[in-house]
Amino acid sequence: MTDQQELALCQAGIQAWQDAFNRQNAAGCAAQYASTCTMQARPVGMFTGTDDIRAFWQDIIDQGFSDVVYFDVVWEKHPKAGYLLSANWTMNKAFGKIHAEHWVVEQDGRARLQSDDFEILGER
Repeated sequence: MTDQQELALCQAGIQAWQDAFNRQNAAGCAAQYASTCTMQARPVGMFTGTDDIRAFWQDIIDQGFSDVVYFDVVWEKHPKAGYLLSANWTMNKAFGKIHAEHWVVEQDGRARLQSDDFEILGER
């Protein structure tokens, strides 16, 4: 697989996550995470594994958050595997920063998050 093909799969992964979130589908969001993923949601806390991560996103959705948009997106090749994404984001009720999403193409050919570190910076 070329670097460009790998990057395209990682970009498809984040698009699938955004589409799931904007459809209010927490299970679809969680499906974009590797089973052993660790998610740091500052200042809320740390979540490990797809069950905890799905519950986090379900709670966010239940509170009425929607319409996520990423901007100022930067992709960098990870030194070991996959790509790191950093960006800013907005939703209908909040905004923040993605410090590092580590996307890796798994054996089934789909890219999933191996780790996720983002921060909620304020309300809108």
